[in-house]
Amino acid sequence: MTTLPQPVIALIAALKGLPGIGPRSAERLALHLVQADASGVRLLAENLIAARERVAGCQRCGALTEVQPCGICDDPRRDGSVVCVVERPTDLLSFERSGSFKGRYHVLGGRLSPLDGVGPEDLRIDALTHRIDSEGFREIILALSGDVEGDATTHYLARLYSGRGVRITRLAQGLPAGAGLEYADELTLSRAMEGRREFQ
Repeated sequence: MTTLPQPVIALIAALKGLPGIGPRSAERLALHLVQADASGVRLLAENLIAARERVAGCQRCGALTEVQPCGICDDPRRDGSVVCVVERPTDLLSFERSGSFKGRYHVLGGRLSPLDGVGPEDLRIDALTHRIDSEGFREIILALSGDVEGDATTHYLARLYSGRGVRITRLAQGLPAGAGLEYADELTLSRAMEGRREFQ
């Protein structure tokens, strides 16, 4: 039986660590890369390294950016009175693609999950509190996943910020329960944003 060379096996193992890449996909990608034109593979490697080294989280909102603050935080045309709280930078990108929101964002960096050891101190909640106090938001939109952890985080934040004279809303139902925002299409996101309601 023919075995693969060790560098290919190591490449397959590295590719399997990427989200959405299973063993067979990792093997196909690895075999394609080792047989591809060397200049194309070198360009891919250079772009991977450059993206990892040059892209970071915005110090204000947490969005992925190459400059500080990010283009969204630095855009004077955006509504500075409304902040949309999301779990991950990819959730922010989903809203931007939908064109349904023109305010500010805040990326928490995850959601509360006591079973996984993720508490409030592990998320960017203190940074959100500071922004609420300093930027004078009139509305906080809690746009978190509809699963148990997302709901727990939504309730925690709603309790934390109630009584501050700021309107607290959450996305309207219609997003798939138990699924992340990255799987929602633009129309679903637009309708969910338009149909948001007061948090109760």
